[in-house]
Amino acid sequence: MTPTSNLKRPRHPMPDDIRLVLESRALMDDYRARPDYQQNDYIGWITRAKRPETREKRLRQMLDELERGGVYMKMAHPASRKTE
Repeated sequence: MTPTSNLKRPRHPMPDDIRLVLESRALMDDYRARPDYQQNDYIGWITRAKRPETREKRLRQMLDELERGGVYMKMAHPASRKTE
């Protein structure tokens, strides 16, 4: 998230493992291109998981959505659609 974010709710810090996987899959730019609220929602949603399996499933979903584009939390998000 940018330091000039307009978020009205607490920001979730990005865990190192999530940062590393975004960087290793070359998805950090796609992540940063999303609105601040989406970045925050993804991180909060992933880190709130109680079970490691759930956390991993949520992380995979975020990565897949960022890679595919055009979708956010299984909903259409035309602003992030990628051209092929």
